[in-house]
Amino acid sequence: MVTNLALLRLLQLVSPSLPIGMYSYSQGLETAVHDGWVTNAEQTGDWLRGLLHNALGKVDAPLLARLYDAWQAGDMQAVEHWSQTLNAYRETAELRAEDKQTGQALARLLVNLDMPDAQAWQKRPDATLATMFALAAARWQIDKADAVSGYLWGWLENQVLGAIKLVPLGQVAGQQLLQGLAGELPALVEQALTMTDDQIGGSCFGLALASSRHEMQYSRLFRS
Repeated sequence: MVTNLALLRLLQLVSPSLPIGMYSYSQGLETAVHDGWVTNAEQTGDWLRGLLHNALGKVDAPLLARLYDAWQAGDMQAVEHWSQTLNAYRETAELRAEDKQTGQALARLLVNLDMPDAQAWQKRPDATLATMFALAAARWQIDKADAVSGYLWGWLENQVLGAIKLVPLGQVAGQQLLQGLAGELPALVEQALTMTDDQIGGSCFGLALASSRHEMQYSRLFRS
């Protein structure tokens, strides 16, 4: 019963209907489409694969695992350290604002779901989505590897939904992208769980450039 409930809680956390506003962020994809870098399903897959392997897999995923351990141990100094570390990896004002806004939104939701540990993070500038996601996973007894898998899946699904609107892609093409890229997530999760602190780190110049250009883009649908 605990295992089944943990799975249901994970599905709740990664659902696109979770009211934290993830649907309003494209993380630079809107500019990549606007500037003609991404024009079809194949290029969308290349863009997302690059971000998964060079950014999320090397930064977000291993830091999420450390945040999970810190919440489990009740080590608030470690929670703050890894949250601030994740903030430091965000290369543009938009990406930092996205992390803060979604993290604070998830904190508010968790408070309403009877999780008082989230209370102090509702207005903290160093709040991140991963910080609050890790808190929820730890408190709901979701397995750490499953939590990292769910976090990556949630990111991927939101990006594909954005691509369906922006590129645009058909619904079938979107599902094909999800099916193909999901097959690469288990290896990224295993990598994240075995990385040392010194191995954490990654950067995608294209993402940083697209995000910084998006901050000045005249007409846009997304907040990043």
